[in-house]
Amino acid sequence: MGINIKDILIRPATKTDLPKLAEFLQILVETERPFDPTLKEGEIFYYDIEKLIEDKATEILVIDLDDQVIGCGYAQIRAAKAYEKHESFGYLGFMFVSPEFRANGLNRLLLNDLKKWVLSQGITEVRLEVYHDNETAVKAYEKAGFKKLITTMRCDIG
Repeated sequence: MGINIKDILIRPATKTDLPKLAEFLQILVETERPFDPTLKEGEIFYYDIEKLIEDKATEILVIDLDDQVIGCGYAQIRAAKAYEKHESFGYLGFMFVSPEFRANGLNRLLLNDLKKWVLSQGITEVRLEVYHDNETAVKAYEKAGFKKLITTMRCDIG
C-alpha cells in the first residue's frame, strides 16, 4: 500500500495509545516466536509500555497516519558496561510497523527520529537486538547503518 510520507506524523506515544501498543506487542511476539524456541506460550509482555511512556530515560514514538497509529519504537538511555569506551548508549526496541504499511520507508523514518532523540541526550552510541535468523530485519538495520557486534548462542542440554 503506497502512502504519502506527508501524511505521516511521528510523535511521542501517550497513554491513549496503550491499547494499540499492547496489540502491536503481541503481534511482535508472534512474529518473533519462530526465531526463539525459548518463548513461553500465550501472551508475553517484554516490558511495561505505560512505564516506558512515563520514563524520562525512554522515548516511545508512534507512527501516526491520519490519526491511526500504524507503528512504534522506543529509544532508551542505558548504562554501558564499565569496560566500554562510552558511559551510556541508546538502546532501540519495540520496532514495529503494521504489515500492510511495510516497505514504505516508515521504519527508516522512525529510526531517524529515535536516533535524533538519542543525540539530543548527548549520546552517540546506538544499539538494538535482532534475531539472527530474521534476515529481513537484519538487512533493514544494516541498511540503516547498524553492524553486527555479538552473537548470543544457546544449547538445550536437557
